[in-house]
Amino acid sequence: MADEKKEVKKVEKKANRDTFKWFREMRSELKKVVWPDGKTTMKNTGTVLAVSLVIGAVIWIFDAVAMNAVQFIIKLFAA
Repeated sequence: MADEKKEVKKVEKKANRDTFKWFREMRSELKKVVWPDGKTTMKNTGTVLAVSLVIGAVIWIFDAVAMNAVQFIIKLFAA
């Protein structure tokens, strides 16, 4: 029973060390990242928003055309 408790504590200590090691390594890697400046961030954000709007509009138009085509086919065979 006492040996099991010692083993559990050993495993917990190792898990804690591994967790802290992971955070230290992550912090070290994040310091190496070259973060974009504000101007670049705004430019990229604008690009993403514009492309998202264009793709949304294309999907919306395709949906409207497809819906009208399906309704036309249904009316054609329903008559």
